[in-house]
Amino acid sequence: MVAFEEAVVAFFLETAEILGVPKSLAAIYGVIFASPVPLSFSEVQERLDISAGSISQPREAIRNNVMGTRLVAELAAKHGAEAFILISTDKAINPTSVMGATKRLAEIQLQALQADGGRATKFMAVRFGNVLGSSGSVVPIFKRQIANGGPVTVTHPDVTRYFMTIPESVALVLQSAVLGKGGEIFVLNMGKPIKIVELARQMIVLSGLRVGDDIEIRFTGLKPGEKLFEELRHVDEDHTATSHPHVIRFVTRLKANLDLKAEIEDLEKTLYALENNAVKERLRRLIPEYTPHLD
Repeated sequence: MVAFEEAVVAFFLETAEILGVPKSLAAIYGVIFASPVPLSFSEVQERLDISAGSISQPREAIRNNVMGTRLVAELAAKHGAEAFILISTDKAINPTSVMGATKRLAEIQLQALQADGGRATKFMAVRFGNVLGSSGSVVPIFKRQIANGGPVTVTHPDVTRYFMTIPESVALVLQSAVLGKGGEIFVLNMGKPIKIVELARQMIVLSGLRVGDDIEIRFTGLKPGEKLFEELRHVDEDHTATSHPHVIRFVTRLKANLDLKAEIEDLEKTLYALENNAVKERLRRLIPEYTPHLD
């Protein structure tokens, strides 16, 4: 790092100690703040000489997806909002990643809030597949890789994902607000999952290039916590029809865990004192179907 970056990072670390913010995050914020141009994560890693696993991702996922969802949901109810809709993910079903597990925990929290009663607000969730054209979509990544001459990187030849468009995802949220009575989870009928390698091949061909000759497809291996396929429905959920032909409603058969708030508050007290693996184990106690990748 250059001297200016070092000074900014030192300031952020000093402030972090006062505020009780994790130092790894403070250092990242410092590097990003000091840079005159936007940085990719790999460039931030290079400047700080850190690995992805060294950042407090499990803690921040819990803080954002679980505690943040609860806080905003309670505020929505306090101020008389008609509906509260959580944007969840198909990764919440039988999760193998922290992101999926925390989103599943957020879903369960909303169902507990709904079952607890005494609130005018309807609490619901929508499960998204991969949203084409969004910042996290594979399509812009493939486009960029093709424009750079390749290779196009795919994790595994058999990996599949469900896809939806941005207008479809927006419509799902709006339809859920109208169709929902509270406590349900809504999913768009996305048809059959698509093989990612086939998507990569099609994009190369549509660019006027030949797979293998002009652009290589390179398999990089599944990342920790990544699955070959995603699911849309939990084993304890019933599928019921809606008045919309492309929107599916799932209703849980499980009794709402009204003690969940106390359990999460207990986790909150010790969250930043726990190592990553211990955080994941605590998550598994709350979400038994979660299969964590332990460091």
